[in-house]
Amino acid sequence: MKKITILAAILTVFISCNEKKSTRTKTTDPTKSGPLSVDVKVLVRDTVAESIEVAGNILPYELTEIRPEISGRIVSLNFKEGSTVQKNTVLLKLFDGDLQAQLKKLQVQQQIADKTEERQRELLKINGISQQDYDLSLLQLNNIKADIELLKVNISKTEIKAPYTGRIGLRNISLGAFVTPSNIITSISQVDQKKISFSIPEKYSNQVRQGMKVQFGIEGKEMDYFATVLASESVIESQTRNLKILATINDDKNELVPGTFAKVSLTLGENTNAVSVPTQCIIPSARSKQLVLYKNGEPQFVNVTTGIRSVDNVQITDGVQPGDTVIVTGLLFIRKDSKLKIGKIQ
Repeated sequence: MKKITILAAILTVFISCNEKKSTRTKTTDPTKSGPLSVDVKVLVRDTVAESIEVAGNILPYELTEIRPEISGRIVSLNFKEGSTVQKNTVLLKLFDGDLQAQLKKLQVQQQIADKTEERQRELLKINGISQQDYDLSLLQLNNIKADIELLKVNISKTEIKAPYTGRIGLRNISLGAFVTPSNIITSISQVDQKKISFSIPEKYSNQVRQGMKVQFGIEGKEMDYFATVLASESVIESQTRNLKILATINDDKNELVPGTFAKVSLTLGENTNAVSVPTQCIIPSARSKQLVLYKNGEPQFVNVTTGIRSVDNVQITDGVQPGDTVIVTGLLFIRKDSKLKIGKIQ
C-alpha cells in the first residue's frame, strides 16, 4: 500500500513538471515567434501650429480725467453722467465775470492807444515828433493787445470742453462748487473703439507682429471677438519674462465693458510645410529622441528633433522626410533585429 502511495506522488510531480515546461513554451517572447504585426503611418506634409491661451484685460481706447486748468466757481454744468458727448462740447463753465470786466477795460485802452498811434504816425511823416516818441506810443499799443490776448486765453480756460467724442463717467462735483486744478470733475472715455491688453511668453515675442489678428472671448458671452495688434512693449518684463501686447477692438455696438477679463487665443508658429507624427511614436532617452521607421520588413531607429507639440501630434523638424513609414504600435517589443509585418496603415 505504501509503494502505491509513493508511486502516485512521483507521478503527480512528473506531470506537474511537464505542465510547467509546456506553459513556458507557450509564453515565449512574441518577437521570437514570427514577424511582429505593427501599425504604421506614412508621413506627408501637413500644417502645424501652436495655440496658446492667455489672460487679457479690456481697456477703453482713450480715457481722460477732466480737470480745470484754473481755479474758480462752477456756474454751469452741461453734461449728464453716463451720456455720450461730441468733441468740443462745453461740459462746464467757471465764473469769469472779473475776467470779462478786465477785458472790457483793456479794449477801451486799446481804442485810445490806436488813435494815439495813428496821430503820432501822421506827425512823424512831417517831422512833428521824434521817432522815439512814436515808438513809445506803438509799444504801448502792442502791450495792450498782448494783454488782451492773454486775458482771452484765461477766459477760454473757464470753459472745459470734451477733448473727443466719448462717454462721460460719474461727476465728482456739484453746481456752485469751487474747484482747483487738483480736482477731478469727471472722466471721459472713447467707447466706439477699445483696446485689449495681454502678455505672451518671451519665446513667442518674435511671432507677434503689428496688424496680426487675435481672437478672444469673455465670460458670459458665447460669441468670439477679434482684435488687431496695435503695438508691443519695447522690452520684456524682467520678473515675468513676458512681453506686453496691445490690440485694438472695433466695438461699434458698445457690447464690451472696459475692465472686463478676457481669454485671448493665439495661433503661433504656423508651418504649412511640416511633418508631424502621433505623440506615442516618440521614444525618449537621456540625450535624444527616436522614431522607429519601417524599412523592408525591418525596424530602423533614427534620432529626430521635435518642434511644435499639440495634444495628439508632435512636429518633427529633423531626422525624417515625407514618404517615410513610421511605426506607431508595438514599440515596446521591437528590437533592432526584429522581423516586422504591417497590420494597418494610418
